[in-house]
Amino acid sequence: MDDNNKSINQSEENTLTNRQGHPITDNQNLRTVGNRGPTVLENYDFLEKITHFDREKTPERVVHSRGAGAHGYFEAYGTVGDEPISTYTRAKLFSERGKKTPVFVRFSTVNHGTHSPETLRDPRGFAVKFYTEDGNWDLVGNNLKVFFIRDAMKFPDLVHAFKPDPVTNIQDVERIFDFISNTPEAMHMITFLFSPWGIPANYRQMQGSGVNTYKWVNHEGKAVLVKYHWQPLTQGIKNLTQKQAEEIQGKNFNHATQDLYEAIERGEYPEWEMCVQIMSDDDHPELDFDPLDPTKIWPEDQFPFLPVGKMVLNKNPDNYFAEVEQAAFGTGVLVDGLDFSDDKLLQGRTFSYSDTQRYRVGANYLQLPVNAPRKHVATNQEGGQMLYHVDRTQRHINYEPSTIGGLQEAKQAAPDHQPEVEGKVVRQKIDRTNDFKQAGERYRLLEDWEREDLIANLTDALLSCDRRIQEKMLGYFSQCDEEYGQRLKSGIAQGNGGNSKEMGGPMGATNPGAAVKDAEQKSRPSKPY
Repeated sequence: MDDNNKSINQSEENTLTNRQGHPITDNQNLRTVGNRGPTVLENYDFLEKITHFDREKTPERVVHSRGAGAHGYFEAYGTVGDEPISTYTRAKLFSERGKKTPVFVRFSTVNHGTHSPETLRDPRGFAVKFYTEDGNWDLVGNNLKVFFIRDAMKFPDLVHAFKPDPVTNIQDVERIFDFISNTPEAMHMITFLFSPWGIPANYRQMQGSGVNTYKWVNHEGKAVLVKYHWQPLTQGIKNLTQKQAEEIQGKNFNHATQDLYEAIERGEYPEWEMCVQIMSDDDHPELDFDPLDPTKIWPEDQFPFLPVGKMVLNKNPDNYFAEVEQAAFGTGVLVDGLDFSDDKLLQGRTFSYSDTQRYRVGANYLQLPVNAPRKHVATNQEGGQMLYHVDRTQRHINYEPSTIGGLQEAKQAAPDHQPEVEGKVVRQKIDRTNDFKQAGERYRLLEDWEREDLIANLTDALLSCDRRIQEKMLGYFSQCDEEYGQRLKSGIAQGNGGNSKEMGGPMGATNPGAAVKDAEQKSRPSKPY
């Protein structure tokens, strides 16, 4: 019988059962020989309960482990700036003014574990799943508009450098800056990350960005390059200094998750406007950077932010694990009218993200309600762990093509975008790296209090590093901006805060070595019991 057709009275609905549907009459005691034991093997209710408990955690995400999420909708404007959006893309979710598409959003911190403090200096993930009429679209980005690297080959090394030391299990800024000192393209991101922009006040009051460059494709198959941005509409943007973050962490290390949940519960729904920047799909030799480089920002005066719609989050999850933890995103999840660019980081992410979800959640992760598209699905995929249902109506034909039945290819409504590709297959950097200019511009655009916090945070971090690393980093900062480098050089020379190499520790922490000694020296002795 279909579950939806079962008649369940109130007493049955509230009766505890096991997963086989058997009523559980005693949920407090094992079956034992006498009331003191030993226990017997035929403890089915206990065995089902404890073995499920043993498996109730899926493997933790390698990155973006700590997260919070909410449901809502995206409402299209039907235009991009002052033009009809169909000029640039045939994606249906953008096509009509007032058209609403359900969304699920997961915010996260990047480098730390599932229950780590939400006050740590770290990029924040900003991933949006659109349940469109053409299937799902995942826009997987961060709060900051740039990234550390431009080539996916470096991604595992970047993450390893920022993750805890494999011996001590402690994040160590010397390891971080050892990697960064050999990766000058990261200077733009480092300038953001060690300023107050590296610690958003919460998830509601931060910007979002797709980071990578994508394409829009219109009905003629013609494409343009696009970058996506989320701008807070009603709640503003707020960031924290290191001192403020440490004070908040001492009171509540779940503050951002709590803030999002409580705001939605009281009806203060956070809103963001989606804006895009558009660029013609060519090399743009007039620019001093490569437009596909994710370490760079497209200048707004040349490529203005054009509004295309707004997003409202108005419903909290009913169950954290089922929705937030099992939510699975991928940069390759695009709908008709959206396409990839040649961005080398994006192309690597596109394989990695969905591959990770198949490992972490399972081969059939897309059948889970939070991940399933809100449209009919029909595939010839078979088996795999936790298969819930078969995605086809013809039971015997699980292949294509077939003469006697089975699934058929869809009719193509518009021509594919066909980019021209020519050249030797090589392993080379892009030509226009320009690693320092935009980092210097960012430094000069920061407000005075933001620059003060940036210098203090970087000084504390670099004091924990080997002298050779310090010298390389000071050379980089000076190439970004002469004052930037000089202020850091002076701070290191003065030994700001009394730090020493032996007292190194997590990124952004103020004198973490002193905290280790304080725990021993300031604690009160207790008698054994």
